[in-house]
Amino acid sequence: MSRNRDRMGQPTTQHADPPQQALQENAGFSFVVPTEFVELPSGGRFYDESHPLHNQTTIEIKQMTAREEDLLTSPTLLKSGVAIERVIQSLIMDKRVAPDTLLVGDRNAILIAARISGYGSEYTTKVTCPACSTTQEHSFNLHELEAVDNPVNSALDITDNKNGTFTTILPRTGLSVEFKLLNGRDEKRMLSQIENQRKRKRAEANVTTQMKSLLVSVNGETSPQAIQYLVDNIPSIDSRHIRACYKLVNPNIDMSQFFTCQECGHEEELEVPLTADFFWPDR
Repeated sequence: MSRNRDRMGQPTTQHADPPQQALQENAGFSFVVPTEFVELPSGGRFYDESHPLHNQTTIEIKQMTAREEDLLTSPTLLKSGVAIERVIQSLIMDKRVAPDTLLVGDRNAILIAARISGYGSEYTTKVTCPACSTTQEHSFNLHELEAVDNPVNSALDITDNKNGTFTTILPRTGLSVEFKLLNGRDEKRMLSQIENQRKRKRAEANVTTQMKSLLVSVNGETSPQAIQYLVDNIPSIDSRHIRACYKLVNPNIDMSQFFTCQECGHEEELEVPLTADFFWPDR
Protein backbone atom coordinates (compact mmCIF):
# COMPACT_ATOMS: atom_id res chain seq x y z
CA MET A 1 0.00 0.00 0.00
CA SER A 2 1.24 3.42 -0.87
CA ARG A 3 1.49 6.43 1.38
CA ASN A 4 1.40 10.07 0.24
CA ARG A 5 5.13 10.44 0.78
CA ASP A 6 5.81 7.38 -1.38
CA ARG A 7 3.81 8.74 -4.28
CA MET A 8 4.94 12.35 -4.07
CA GLY A 9 5.93 13.53 -7.51
CA GLN A 10 4.93 10.28 -9.20
CA PRO A 11 2.30 10.36 -11.96
CA THR A 12 -1.01 8.80 -11.02
CA THR A 13 -4.17 8.14 -12.99
CA GLN A 14 -6.51 11.06 -12.39
CA HIS A 15 -10.23 10.93 -11.75
CA ALA A 16 -12.53 12.79 -14.12
CA ASP A 17 -13.31 15.17 -11.23
CA PRO A 18 -10.55 16.30 -8.84
CA PRO A 19 -10.82 14.85 -5.31
CA GLN A 20 -12.31 16.99 -2.60
CA GLN A 21 -10.08 18.69 -0.04
CA ALA A 22 -10.43 17.34 3.50
CA LEU A 23 -10.56 20.91 4.86
CA GLN A 24 -11.85 21.46 8.37
CA GLU A 25 -12.88 25.05 9.12
CA ASN A 26 -13.81 26.86 12.31
CA ALA A 27 -14.45 30.49 13.14
CA GLY A 28 -10.99 30.73 14.64
CA PHE A 29 -8.91 28.29 12.65
CA SER A 30 -8.78 25.84 9.76
CA PHE A 31 -6.63 22.86 8.89
CA VAL A 32 -6.42 20.12 6.31
CA VAL A 33 -6.93 16.54 7.45
CA PRO A 34 -4.03 14.50 5.97
CA THR A 35 -4.90 12.17 3.10
CA GLU A 36 -3.10 9.28 1.44
CA PHE A 37 -3.31 7.30 -1.76
CA VAL A 38 -4.02 3.60 -1.28
CA GLU A 39 -3.00 1.19 -4.01
CA LEU A 40 -5.93 -0.94 -5.15
CA PRO A 41 -5.15 -4.67 -5.46
CA SER A 42 -7.50 -4.76 -8.46
CA GLY A 43 -5.72 -1.90 -10.21
CA GLY A 44 -9.21 -0.81 -11.25
CA ARG A 45 -9.19 -3.47 -13.98
CA PHE A 46 -12.36 -5.29 -12.97
CA TYR A 47 -14.77 -2.38 -12.58
CA ASP A 48 -17.34 -1.50 -15.20
CA GLU A 49 -16.54 1.49 -17.41
CA SER A 50 -19.24 3.48 -15.62
CA HIS A 51 -17.62 2.95 -12.21
CA PRO A 52 -15.45 5.79 -10.84
CA LEU A 53 -12.63 3.32 -10.13
CA HIS A 54 -12.51 1.90 -13.66
CA ASN A 55 -8.78 1.60 -14.52
CA GLN A 56 -7.83 3.59 -11.39
CA THR A 57 -4.80 2.13 -9.64
CA THR A 58 -5.20 4.13 -6.41
CA ILE A 59 -7.91 5.71 -4.28
CA GLU A 60 -7.50 8.73 -2.01
CA ILE A 61 -8.70 8.48 1.59
CA LYS A 62 -8.43 10.83 4.55
CA GLN A 63 -7.03 9.79 7.87
CA MET A 64 -9.40 8.59 10.55
CA THR A 65 -10.81 11.17 12.95
CA ALA A 66 -13.05 11.12 16.02
CA ARG A 67 -16.01 11.18 13.62
CA GLU A 68 -15.09 7.73 12.30
CA GLU A 69 -14.57 6.50 15.87
CA ASP A 70 -18.16 7.59 16.58
CA LEU A 71 -19.31 5.41 13.70
CA LEU A 72 -17.34 2.44 14.99
CA THR A 73 -18.89 2.72 18.47
CA SER A 74 -22.49 3.34 17.40
CA PRO A 75 -24.60 0.46 18.81
CA THR A 76 -27.20 1.00 16.08
CA LEU A 77 -24.67 0.82 13.24
CA LEU A 78 -22.83 -2.11 14.81
CA LYS A 79 -26.05 -4.07 15.31
CA SER A 80 -27.17 -3.45 11.73
CA GLY A 81 -23.73 -4.42 10.40
CA VAL A 82 -23.09 -1.20 8.50
CA ALA A 83 -20.52 0.49 10.78
CA ILE A 84 -17.51 -0.48 8.66
CA GLU A 85 -19.31 0.51 5.46
CA ARG A 86 -20.12 3.93 6.93
CA VAL A 87 -16.48 4.37 7.96
CA ILE A 88 -15.27 3.56 4.44
CA GLN A 89 -17.84 5.97 3.01
CA SER A 90 -16.58 8.71 5.33
CA LEU A 91 -12.91 8.08 4.51
CA ILE A 92 -13.11 7.98 0.70
CA MET A 93 -12.47 11.39 -0.83
CA ASP A 94 -14.22 10.67 -4.14
CA LYS A 95 -17.87 10.61 -3.04
CA ARG A 96 -18.91 9.05 -6.35
CA VAL A 97 -17.56 5.73 -5.04
CA ALA A 98 -20.22 3.71 -3.23
CA PRO A 99 -18.56 1.52 -0.54
CA ASP A 100 -20.71 -1.53 -1.30
CA THR A 101 -19.51 -1.53 -4.93
CA LEU A 102 -15.87 -1.93 -3.91
CA LEU A 103 -14.31 -5.29 -4.65
CA VAL A 104 -13.54 -7.15 -1.44
CA GLY A 105 -9.76 -6.88 -1.90
CA ASP A 106 -9.90 -3.13 -2.53
CA ARG A 107 -12.11 -2.71 0.52
CA ASN A 108 -9.59 -4.62 2.66
CA ALA A 109 -6.76 -2.43 1.37
CA ILE A 110 -8.64 0.71 2.43
CA LEU A 111 -9.38 -0.66 5.90
CA ILE A 112 -5.76 -1.69 6.49
CA ALA A 113 -4.43 1.68 5.29
CA ALA A 114 -6.92 3.53 7.50
CA ARG A 115 -5.93 1.46 10.52
CA ILE A 116 -2.21 2.06 9.94
CA SER A 117 -2.64 5.82 9.53
CA GLY A 118 -4.97 6.03 12.53
CA TYR A 119 -3.28 3.75 15.06
CA GLY A 120 0.00 2.55 13.58
CA SER A 121 1.09 -0.68 11.92
CA GLU A 122 1.44 -2.83 15.05
CA TYR A 123 -1.73 -4.81 15.67
CA THR A 124 -1.80 -6.78 18.94
CA THR A 125 -4.71 -9.13 19.50
CA LYS A 126 -5.50 -12.52 21.00
CA VAL A 127 -4.93 -15.63 18.89
CA THR A 128 -5.31 -19.34 19.58
CA CYS A 129 -2.46 -21.71 18.79
CA PRO A 130 -3.62 -24.37 16.28
CA ALA A 131 -1.42 -26.97 17.98
CA CYS A 132 -1.96 -26.57 21.75
CA SER A 133 -5.12 -24.38 21.75
CA THR A 134 -3.48 -21.84 24.07
CA THR A 135 -4.91 -18.33 23.75
CA GLN A 136 -2.25 -15.64 23.83
CA GLU A 137 -1.51 -12.13 22.65
CA HIS A 138 0.38 -11.80 19.38
CA SER A 139 1.50 -8.73 17.46
CA PHE A 140 1.10 -8.51 13.68
CA ASN A 141 2.89 -5.97 11.50
CA LEU A 142 0.29 -4.57 9.09
CA HIS A 143 3.00 -2.91 7.00
CA GLU A 144 4.11 -6.39 5.93
CA LEU A 145 0.76 -7.28 4.36
CA GLU A 146 1.01 -7.34 0.57
CA ALA A 147 -1.42 -7.31 -2.30
CA VAL A 148 -1.95 -10.57 -4.15
CA ASP A 149 -2.76 -10.26 -7.82
CA ASN A 150 -2.07 -13.51 -9.63
CA PRO A 151 -2.16 -13.61 -13.43
CA VAL A 152 -4.81 -15.79 -15.03
CA ASN A 153 -3.43 -19.31 -15.07
CA SER A 154 -4.05 -21.18 -18.32
CA ALA A 155 -3.50 -24.47 -16.47
CA LEU A 156 -6.90 -23.94 -14.86
CA ASP A 157 -8.47 -22.90 -18.17
CA ILE A 158 -9.64 -19.44 -17.06
CA THR A 159 -10.65 -16.72 -19.52
CA ASP A 160 -10.72 -13.10 -18.39
CA ASN A 161 -13.83 -11.58 -20.01
CA LYS A 162 -12.48 -8.05 -19.37
CA ASN A 163 -15.74 -6.99 -17.69
CA GLY A 164 -15.20 -8.22 -14.13
CA THR A 165 -16.23 -11.79 -14.96
CA PHE A 166 -14.27 -14.92 -15.84
CA THR A 167 -15.13 -18.12 -17.69
CA THR A 168 -13.81 -21.60 -17.05
CA ILE A 169 -14.59 -25.13 -18.22
CA LEU A 170 -15.43 -27.57 -15.44
CA PRO A 171 -13.14 -30.63 -15.53
CA ARG A 172 -15.77 -33.30 -14.78
CA THR A 173 -19.00 -32.12 -16.44
CA GLY A 174 -17.39 -30.05 -19.20
CA LEU A 175 -19.84 -27.21 -18.56
CA SER A 176 -18.80 -23.63 -19.26
CA VAL A 177 -19.41 -21.45 -16.21
CA GLU A 178 -19.04 -17.70 -15.84
CA PHE A 179 -18.25 -16.29 -12.40
CA LYS A 180 -17.65 -12.81 -11.00
CA LEU A 181 -15.52 -11.15 -8.34
CA LEU A 182 -17.49 -10.34 -5.20
CA ASN A 183 -17.97 -6.77 -4.06
CA GLY A 184 -19.12 -5.54 -0.65
CA ARG A 185 -22.79 -5.86 -1.56
CA ASP A 186 -22.36 -9.47 -2.72
CA GLU A 187 -20.39 -10.40 0.39
CA LYS A 188 -22.93 -8.80 2.72
CA ARG A 189 -25.79 -10.67 1.02
CA MET A 190 -23.88 -13.96 1.18
CA LEU A 191 -23.01 -13.58 4.87
CA SER A 192 -26.61 -12.61 5.64
CA GLN A 193 -27.88 -15.80 3.99
CA ILE A 194 -25.40 -17.91 5.95
CA GLU A 195 -26.41 -16.18 9.21
CA ASN A 196 -30.13 -16.74 8.47
CA GLN A 197 -29.47 -20.43 7.95
CA ARG A 198 -27.71 -20.55 11.31
CA LYS A 199 -30.53 -18.72 13.11
CA ARG A 200 -33.12 -21.07 11.63
CA LYS A 201 -30.96 -24.00 12.76
CA ARG A 202 -30.79 -25.31 9.25
CA ALA A 203 -27.85 -27.34 8.01
CA GLU A 204 -25.11 -24.86 7.11
CA ALA A 205 -24.62 -24.47 3.37
CA ASN A 206 -21.57 -22.24 3.22
CA VAL A 207 -20.13 -23.80 0.06
CA THR A 208 -23.33 -23.72 -1.99
CA THR A 209 -24.21 -20.22 -0.75
CA GLN A 210 -20.81 -18.97 -1.88
CA MET A 211 -21.20 -20.74 -5.22
CA LYS A 212 -24.54 -19.07 -5.88
CA SER A 213 -22.97 -15.69 -5.10
CA LEU A 214 -20.09 -16.28 -7.53
CA LEU A 215 -21.85 -17.79 -10.53
CA VAL A 216 -23.23 -15.62 -13.33
CA SER A 217 -24.13 -18.20 -15.97
CA VAL A 218 -23.92 -21.89 -16.89
CA ASN A 219 -23.43 -22.66 -20.58
CA GLY A 220 -24.75 -19.16 -21.27
CA GLU A 221 -27.89 -19.69 -19.16
CA THR A 222 -28.25 -16.94 -16.54
CA SER A 223 -31.53 -17.93 -14.88
CA PRO A 224 -31.50 -18.50 -11.10
CA GLN A 225 -33.02 -21.92 -11.73
CA ALA A 226 -30.09 -23.01 -13.90
CA ILE A 227 -27.53 -21.78 -11.38
CA GLN A 228 -29.42 -23.39 -8.47
CA TYR A 229 -29.57 -26.71 -10.33
CA LEU A 230 -25.82 -26.66 -10.96
CA VAL A 231 -25.03 -25.72 -7.35
CA ASP A 232 -27.23 -28.52 -5.99
CA ASN A 233 -25.82 -31.21 -8.29
CA ILE A 234 -22.26 -30.18 -9.13
CA PRO A 235 -19.58 -32.87 -8.57
CA SER A 236 -17.11 -31.99 -5.83
CA ILE A 237 -14.19 -31.84 -8.26
CA ASP A 238 -16.00 -29.17 -10.28
CA SER A 239 -16.96 -27.27 -7.13
CA ARG A 240 -13.34 -27.22 -5.99
CA HIS A 241 -12.28 -26.09 -9.46
CA ILE A 242 -14.55 -23.03 -9.32
CA ARG A 243 -13.29 -22.07 -5.86
CA ALA A 244 -9.66 -22.52 -6.95
CA CYS A 245 -10.26 -20.33 -10.01
CA TYR A 246 -11.86 -17.63 -7.89
CA LYS A 247 -9.03 -17.65 -5.36
CA LEU A 248 -6.48 -17.38 -8.15
CA VAL A 249 -7.98 -14.40 -9.99
CA ASN A 250 -9.36 -12.52 -6.95
CA PRO A 251 -7.13 -9.48 -6.28
CA ASN A 252 -6.81 -9.17 -2.52
CA ILE A 253 -4.50 -8.61 0.42
CA ASP A 254 -2.52 -11.61 1.69
CA MET A 255 -3.62 -11.55 5.35
CA SER A 256 -1.31 -14.37 6.51
CA GLN A 257 1.70 -13.78 8.78
CA PHE A 258 4.15 -16.00 10.62
CA PHE A 259 3.23 -17.04 14.17
CA THR A 260 5.29 -18.79 16.85
CA CYS A 261 3.43 -20.11 19.91
CA GLN A 262 4.81 -18.85 23.22
CA GLU A 263 3.75 -22.07 24.96
CA CYS A 264 4.60 -25.01 22.69
CA GLY A 265 6.83 -23.37 20.09
CA HIS A 266 4.56 -24.37 17.19
CA GLU A 267 5.23 -22.32 14.05
CA GLU A 268 2.62 -21.64 11.38
CA GLU A 269 1.24 -18.91 9.16
CA LEU A 270 -1.99 -17.46 10.58
CA GLU A 271 -4.61 -15.20 9.06
CA VAL A 272 -4.55 -11.76 10.67
CA PRO A 273 -7.85 -11.73 12.62
CA LEU A 274 -10.01 -8.66 12.07
CA THR A 275 -11.45 -8.47 15.58
CA ALA A 276 -12.72 -5.47 17.54
CA ASP A 277 -9.08 -4.78 18.47
CA PHE A 278 -8.34 -3.89 14.85
CA PHE A 279 -9.78 -0.38 15.19
CA TRP A 280 -9.60 -0.22 18.99
CA PRO A 281 -6.01 -1.16 19.94
CA ASP A 282 -6.39 0.24 23.46
CA ARG A 283 -9.50 -1.73 24.39
